Amino acid sequence: MEEIQSQSDNYRSSSSSASSPASRVPSSNFFYLRKPGSLRQPISFEDSPEWEDTDVDARVEEGGDRDTINIAITPASPSLSKLNSGSLPSPPPQEGAVVARKTAGASVVWKDLTVTIKGKRKYSDKVVKSSNGYALPGTMTVIMGPARSGKSTLLRALAGRLHHSAKMYGEVFVNGAKSHMPYGSYGFVERETSLIGSLTVREFLYYSALLQLPGFFCQKKSVVEDAIHAMSLGDYANKLIGGHCYMKGLHSGERRRVSIARELVMRPHILFIDEPLYHLDSVSALLMMVTLKKLASTGCTLIFTIYQSSTEVFGLFDRICLLSNGNTLFFGETLACLQHFSNAGFPCPIMQSPSDHFLRAINTDFDRIIAMCKNWQDDHDFAAVNMDTAVAIRTLEATYKTSADAVAVENMIVRLTDKEGPFLKSKGKAGSGTRIAVLTWRSLLIMSREWKYYWLRLILCMLLTLCVGTVFSGLGHSLSSVVTRVAAVFVFISFASLLSIAGVPALLKEIKIYASEELNQHSGPLVFLFGQLLSSIPFLFLISISSSLVFYFLVGLQDEFSLLMYFVLNFFLCLLVNEGLMLVVVSLWQNVFWSILTLVSIHVVMMLAAGYFRIRNALPGPLWTYPLSYIAFHTYSIQGILENEYLWTSFPVGQVRTISGYQALRSAYDISADVNSKWKNLLVLFLMVVGYRIVVFVLLYFHVGKNKSVLKIFQCNRDKKNTR
Repeated sequence: MEEIQSQSDNYRSSSSSASSPASRVPSSNFFYLRKPGSLRQPISFEDSPEWEDTDVDARVEEGGDRDTINIAITPASPSLSKLNSGSLPSPPPQEGAVVARKTAGASVVWKDLTVTIKGKRKYSDKVVKSSNGYALPGTMTVIMGPARSGKSTLLRALAGRLHHSAKMYGEVFVNGAKSHMPYGSYGFVERETSLIGSLTVREFLYYSALLQLPGFFCQKKSVVEDAIHAMSLGDYANKLIGGHCYMKGLHSGERRRVSIARELVMRPHILFIDEPLYHLDSVSALLMMVTLKKLASTGCTLIFTIYQSSTEVFGLFDRICLLSNGNTLFFGETLACLQHFSNAGFPCPIMQSPSDHFLRAINTDFDRIIAMCKNWQDDHDFAAVNMDTAVAIRTLEATYKTSADAVAVENMIVRLTDKEGPFLKSKGKAGSGTRIAVLTWRSLLIMSREWKYYWLRLILCMLLTLCVGTVFSGLGHSLSSVVTRVAAVFVFISFASLLSIAGVPALLKEIKIYASEELNQHSGPLVFLFGQLLSSIPFLFLISISSSLVFYFLVGLQDEFSLLMYFVLNFFLCLLVNEGLMLVVVSLWQNVFWSILTLVSIHVVMMLAAGYFRIRNALPGPLWTYPLSYIAFHTYSIQGILENEYLWTSFPVGQVRTISGYQALRSAYDISADVNSKWKNLLVLFLMVVGYRIVVFVLLYFHVGKNKSVLKIFQCNRDKKNTR
């Protein structure tokens, strides 16, 4: 205690600009302070109506002897200093303006919440330690702290989205009941979300609404317009998100608001946001928080994490949960947090941002900066940072545990959980058929707009076909041309498949979009695979038929329509197999560099085992013949094309004798003498198309299934406690 007292006195004496606790009274000059008055009281559910999706919001105000739920109205004032005070009247709505739709919020309470991360042997690393807090409808509750303090972990624990390696202890209440939040009742916005750059804001939100909501298409336009209005995206509604060709896309601030608007199409009661100010400048950050403040005024419960904020942004918060190394140093109103630091001996200087001051006091990384500063010249004044942050953290934690703020939080938690309120209801999902159709149409639109998807592959494949066709043109149909034509077919199939690796970045982007939508239950592995397959078929068929026609006639294969159609179908299935192989590798690595490196290695090995450089029967048996030559799709594609070309032909040897095409090919490539063998090879390619996509389905299902299983375990544990 003597060490803590000495450190506190040292810090207090070194902060010459810091005011005393008595001087830090609420004033209109400090617009980050709320108007003086009593702290918000918890909701009493005995007077609560049955909240529906379109009900007005529930917000707590103190009136008389009991708590009532009133409509929350936040005035649209240009003055940030009076934004929280509510002293300015709300301007009348303009004619034709979109009125914000009221939403019934929900209270969230967490009690003795502890989260541990699995180590090498056991769950020993506590990321969040016995945290208590609550969030009320119509308010913004921020979880603040330095890096690695447990902010995102606490947010994910409240939303039920913890990683499978984490365990949660404690209780989470929604409207006073220990029940999980059903689909559509809440939204979760990740720190980094994947958006589709080739779609406009309105198109992106419209397709998101079609994936999430049941009902007819026309009924979802109003939902999209409400989300656009809620996030102030009206000026960007018809603008492309990520840019297309030479058109400039949205900035980081607008992109962040689009990712939030995607969750608003469900009109959730609770919205969780991980770092809404991530990678935003000061102006974009202020616009974001004002927009979220307007969203909270409609009744939605907002809970989000934040690392640091400006003074203007700090003034918009309703409640703060301050964390450091998993410990809760404070929970309560913003003004009370400033007073808490003053009572602990760390008053906020007048000219310093409160969030900067908080993080300065509790961020252990400053100890290294202090050590560096001690080696500098004496003319540098670092007295303001001459404090051990570990001591400050212990002081703030001890002060909070014995303060009236902690007692008030416990009392509010008791009152909020004393009686159960209305249960949140699921709003239903779109059918699987509808989602497959939406994903197919959306993917077709994306592929038609972005040249990196299939247009680049079409150009590369056409250039390769022209090169191969001109090199192997004029071969004739003599016996001496057989070996050269086999080489032409091998080069065409092998190199065209190898050039398809150019589509890896596009497939990786699709996987990331799927992962983002799957976490919020907007999609599924089967829906994604069907949508991706159906949308890719037209483009792959365009590549196959255009390349096949050029190659077929330049090389001089047999001039017969049925044989030409078999060649086109064979190459088309070969591209589909290669597409499935790329999906498998991309799903495993989810990285461009390693995916391309792996695919190039696989293609090289398959080319070596395809039977061209050495006939398959002559390959070493243990590895190259079994299983590599049977796994390589090049083998079946090339074999089918050669059987299609030569099984019905014969070549004269001298003036009397002739040999069949099968005999002519035996020395160059291993084919079957069965007339139906080319269709068997085509069947093998089709089975490979199905097989690779089954592997992708398994990878996607089990990758997401881990998170789902954790959610079910948490829900079962809560249900068991309720029955006890």
